[in-house]
Amino acid sequence: MAKVIMTCGRICCGKSTYARKLQENRNAVVLSIDDITLTLFPEGAGEMHDTYVLRAEQYLLSLSLQILESGVDVILDWGLWTRAQRDRLRAFYTGHGVENEIHYLRLSPEEWERRIRKRNAEQNKEEPQSYYVDEGLLRKVDSLFEEPSDTETDLLIEA
Repeated sequence: MAKVIMTCGRICCGKSTYARKLQENRNAVVLSIDDITLTLFPEGAGEMHDTYVLRAEQYLLSLSLQILESGVDVILDWGLWTRAQRDRLRAFYTGHGVENEIHYLRLSPEEWERRIRKRNAEQNKEEPQSYYVDEGLLRKVDSLFEEPSDTETDLLIEA
């Protein structure tokens, strides 16, 4: 069976770019929750956003197993912001006999701020490709993100 690579990191740390590069170098499919939510709700999902994210996660987990069974690697372009989520996904795939890895993209605070400013400046309001990072979203990310320990990740990418 193929394997799953799960990306981990704060918003705007380069997970999507990294996932696409991995995809180019292997027989893989990238599954992105942001792609689903931005496609379905380009104007935003409001207070239902977190509910829709959970539903998208469940759908993508099921879809990933189908893809993996066909012999194609899967790259989850997700944030994996909490240890609980990382543990849950690792257990899910291990429980299905799927080889899995977590790749953590870590940035310095200065580089992270630079990338957020760049993303926000390049945002296309009519066809968003990513989320605009306002103060509210930044506070939410900071409050939720739990830095993974060395034992949680299989590969650390420093940018």
